[in-house]
Amino acid sequence: MPAYEYICKDCGNEFLVFLSIKEYEANPKVKCSKCQSDNVVKKLTSFYTKTSKKS
Repeated sequence: MPAYEYICKDCGNEFLVFLSIKEYEANPKVKCSKCQSDNVVKKLTSFYTKTSKKS
């Protein structure tokens, strides 16, 4: 399940939210895990995959 990083614009808290792609596409109402504000923005992050295969 993908993890999405958010930043609260009210208290500055950075936090992760785990959502399926289907849940994320439904535009969920994400709230800050610290102050419960809904004034949050998604943090731009890079995508990477992790495999057990050694190169």
